[in-house]
Amino acid sequence: MSDTFHTPASVDPRLLEVLVCPVTRGKLTYDRDRQELVSAGAKLAYPIRDGVPIMLAEEARTLD
Repeated sequence: MSDTFHTPASVDPRLLEVLVCPVTRGKLTYDRDRQELVSAGAKLAYPIRDGVPIMLAEEARTLD
């Protein structure tokens, strides 16, 4: 099985309406290429693993 089987091509827009950054409580955007949810306010990118957003600040990648 390839990783693309487990990773969605896109994130359901309804999910983006509900999820917020746990640090800032601000909106998130979806980065399809990196499979991340990005919080511009917190300058963090939360990974999506096996189709599940990992909404923990300690798991997030810091944006430059």
